[in-house]
Amino acid sequence: MRAIVVGSGAGGGLAARELTKAGMDVLVLEAGPEFRPMSRRVTLTEPLRRAGVMGTERTIRRLFPAMWTARSSDELVLVRGIATGGTTTIACGNLARATGGLDEIGLDLTREFEELEAELHPITFPRDRWRPTTEAMFQAAESLGYDPAPTPKAMNAVRCVACGLCEIGCGSGAKWDARRWLNQAKLAGAEVRLETPVERVLVEGDRATGVLVRAKQGAETIKADLVVLAAGGIGTAQILRASSLPVQDKLWTDIVLTIGGKKKGAEMLSEPPMVWYTKHDRFILSPYLDILSHWFHQPWRKVGLRDRVGVMVKLGEEANGVVEADGTVRKELTSTDHDKLAAATELAKRVMLDADVEGPFVPGMLNGGHHGGTVPLHRDEIESMHPSGLPDNLYVADLSLLPRSQGLPTILTASALAMRVVRTITNREP
Repeated sequence: MRAIVVGSGAGGGLAARELTKAGMDVLVLEAGPEFRPMSRRVTLTEPLRRAGVMGTERTIRRLFPAMWTARSSDELVLVRGIATGGTTTIACGNLARATGGLDEIGLDLTREFEELEAELHPITFPRDRWRPTTEAMFQAAESLGYDPAPTPKAMNAVRCVACGLCEIGCGSGAKWDARRWLNQAKLAGAEVRLETPVERVLVEGDRATGVLVRAKQGAETIKADLVVLAAGGIGTAQILRASSLPVQDKLWTDIVLTIGGKKKGAEMLSEPPMVWYTKHDRFILSPYLDILSHWFHQPWRKVGLRDRVGVMVKLGEEANGVVEADGTVRKELTSTDHDKLAAATELAKRVMLDADVEGPFVPGMLNGGHHGGTVPLHRDEIESMHPSGLPDNLYVADLSLLPRSQGLPTILTASALAMRVVRTITNREP
């Protein structure tokens, strides 16, 4: 059986490996190039940043081609990883069981979570390597009753050089990403084609017959018996909409707002980001130095890397985004989102104040990097893991299936969803 997997990240990389293990002839189509960590030292950009000539967040693609950014509204920047490994390569390696909304549709991913954790061996970054300011903020969060906990991460702490730049690629190989699954699939016989964006799924009757791609050499039709879309909540929705297949205007993205303070010699880039977190109602707080805000957000310009302190608010916001067939995304924050961000910001400020971090406390750039909800599963679709309205042999294996925003790291959940989808497919095959 010939199977096409679109995307090579947390969902696509795993789907490719598992379908190959099941004996299928697998072709992975990745829109981006081979991933390469950013080679430039961040400190070299400091004179340009202070002078205000770094430009807008769109500059990041010239510095780091794997990171795609676009504004969905005047205030919100969306971030994606478009390269081998998808967004896992520009994430912080955090592993959490993000399960918001799953009980409502009757989907229990416990088995998949357990198997993935057994494979990835999440650890917490050694506390004796935390920076003093990070430790002080942890203790402040404890005193405030926020119940902080070290963050589980898919990483090798011994190999970690504590550069603090997980979001622009791990140069030491300490952080896990989905390229490992992709490589396993290749070793088992899967074919991977890079810089091959899929335009649409080809459908005849109630069956998908393949995909239309537009690579450097031009348009090409690729036939298949099975198509699995794992291009993320934006990429998958774009392909489906271009194919005149059902998409819901319910994109969510887990809004990130980093509150910036300052403390002399804090050196937050001398440890991994997000080494601990506190969990609240639909959001978390975590120590984080937001590179996008540092480079491109004018209000952050006055404080340098050595002294900048950041606490991230990651919010599970309302699902209201629209993805068009050309990839354009329209999404704005609602008044409820703004109210929740304001309340969470006050908690973040209290943590920093109690850890002797100085103000003024400056909000960073609003951005979102977890994209889902555009093909949400319903209760009557759980057994099949197949959204209604799609051709029988066309599946989705990414966060598009997750009905609502999480306000948590989502790599583990994206992979668990993909594992369940693949199991459903292979159990049905003769």
